[in-house]
Amino acid sequence: MSFTETTTTSWFSRLKNGLAGLVIGPILVIGMIWLLSWNEGRSVQTYRALAEGAGIVVSLDSGTVDPANEGKLVHISGPVKPDGTPEDPALGVSAEGAAGLNRKVEMYQWVEEKKSETQKTLGGGEETVTTYSYQKEWRPRRVNSSDFRQADQHQNPDMPIEGERFTVATAALGAFTVDGRTVANLGTDSPVRLSPDVVAQVTSALGSEKPVRADGTTVYVSQNRQSPAIGDLRISFSREDIAEASFVGAQKGVTIAGYKASNGRELLLSAAGRVTSADMFDAAQSENTLITWLVRVGGLLGMFIGFALMLSILGIIADVIPFVGSIVSFGTSIIAGILTLLLGPLVIAIAWIAYRPVLAITVIVIGILSAAAVLYIRRKKAVVPPTGSTATFGRT
Repeated sequence: MSFTETTTTSWFSRLKNGLAGLVIGPILVIGMIWLLSWNEGRSVQTYRALAEGAGIVVSLDSGTVDPANEGKLVHISGPVKPDGTPEDPALGVSAEGAAGLNRKVEMYQWVEEKKSETQKTLGGGEETVTTYSYQKEWRPRRVNSSDFRQADQHQNPDMPIEGERFTVATAALGAFTVDGRTVANLGTDSPVRLSPDVVAQVTSALGSEKPVRADGTTVYVSQNRQSPAIGDLRISFSREDIAEASFVGAQKGVTIAGYKASNGRELLLSAAGRVTSADMFDAAQSENTLITWLVRVGGLLGMFIGFALMLSILGIIADVIPFVGSIVSFGTSIIAGILTLLLGPLVIAIAWIAYRPVLAITVIVIGILSAAAVLYIRRKKAVVPPTGSTATFGRT
């Protein structure tokens, strides 16, 4: 089911939005300048901490704890044994031998989707045609139906229970103790089969008026699970198991905790299975590089949006004649892109000079020397005299 709605926005209303862009745009650009600068500093500090750690880490036998290594950065690998059993206290489900237990709850509910098409009108206004459609879907979180365009006809009830994760507090890795949630993060998920006793516990805990039935690994709270109704639930559980793990951190008694590098960065690395310290540090450096580039791209995109907001008022003013406004808007987008490509790399370069002065200056010098070499070669080719030749004219 769907319906359409047509709305119009006057030129003066759009002009107000453009004026707001003149305020929001600079704030966004300044925010992205700070983000890009912070990201370069974060990247460099993380790189240095990891490089420092890779040079001083000591690989130990996880079977014994040597007090001589107290406070040192150590690497251990070995079998993992969770301390205790993760349990869902609300529904009484547990996973013996696992590091974590996940409760997944989905409710059958209304979901609104909308698609809009906007066209400019003569005089600088806009006409927007919005199509609203409604479907029934299983969702892990309640969709707020009060925000729907047709809220009175598509209401979602509250969820009586939601998804949650439960982990052991700690786990034993040989003779050492490590954080249970970190261990659970390394585990592999597998579904929990629900016995009749477990289904009875869930039924009692929910106290639902609807029938509660199980299908192997899923509990359905529904009159008819083949034809679900709004508000029906389906609940399933998965366990997180891990046999072996590797950690890099500070030895503090029998525990492995975060190690503070000389620049204040904390190091605590973990991996599933038996992994060497070198491989763990390499993986951490790769992750640091990936995060750096993702933040750079996000910062440049945010900067472009900020410049676009600042310049959008020009397109709005020109929209009095629609095709002229489209040309101006296209031009302002190009200008916003150029400004982003100029300012963004400049901010990153300045940050590099601040955090990596030797490397930044080296790159700059190499660039200047390369450019000078190219110019020298081109000038040298330009002044090479033509090959001489002898010609005789007239009679001899």
